[in-house]
Amino acid sequence: MRPKSWVSHLRPHKIPFRRRFARASVALIVRTTESGGKELLFIQRARREGDPWSGDMAFPGGRLQPEDRSARAAAERETLEETGIELNRHGRYLARLSDLITRHHSRWRPMVVTPYVFEWQGPKAVLLNHEVERVVWVPLDYLAACENQSQLPWPTPIGTLNMPCCRYQGACIWGLSYSMLQELLATGINTRSEIPQ
Repeated sequence: MRPKSWVSHLRPHKIPFRRRFARASVALIVRTTESGGKELLFIQRARREGDPWSGDMAFPGGRLQPEDRSARAAAERETLEETGIELNRHGRYLARLSDLITRHHSRWRPMVVTPYVFEWQGPKAVLLNHEVERVVWVPLDYLAACENQSQLPWPTPIGTLNMPCCRYQGACIWGLSYSMLQELLATGINTRSEIPQ
C-alpha cells in the first residue's frame, strides 16, 4: 500500500468570516534539484522609502483584486507579475496552508493572508518587476536545521522583541513568512524523497 503523502495530513486553519476582511495570498514554490534536494523560492522586496517591509524576504503574492476568481488565482497572478513565473503553466498546485492575520501595509485595517504550496516544473529564468530586488532559492534542509534558526531584535513601544527568524546569505526570513515556513516544514516535506503526485 502506498503511504499517505504529507498533503493528506494537512489540516489548515481557516479564519472565520475571512471574506469580510481585506485579503491577500502568497505562493510557496518548491522545486527539486538535479541532486534530488528540495528548494523553496523567496523574493527579496525592493527597497522603497516609507515601506516598513522594504528589503524583507517574502513569498511572492499580494492582495486579491476584483478580477481574481479566488485567493489561489490571486497568488498565481501576483507571482507572475513579480517574478515572471507562470504557475498555471509550469506549476503544480499541492496544498493550502493556514490563514494568517496581519494588517494592511498603509493602515491598521486587518488583512487575512492565505498561503498556497506549488511544485515548480518550469524554466529557471525569472523576470523581476520593480517590486522585487532578487529571487533566492533556499534549500529546505537548510531552512529546517536548528543551527540556522536565530532571532531578530524588533523594537516596539513596550520594548524590544526577539522575533524568531532564519538567516541565509545575509538575508533574514521572519514574521509571516517564517510562520508559513514553519507550517510547511512541519508537514515533513523536506524529508520526503518525492513530492506527492
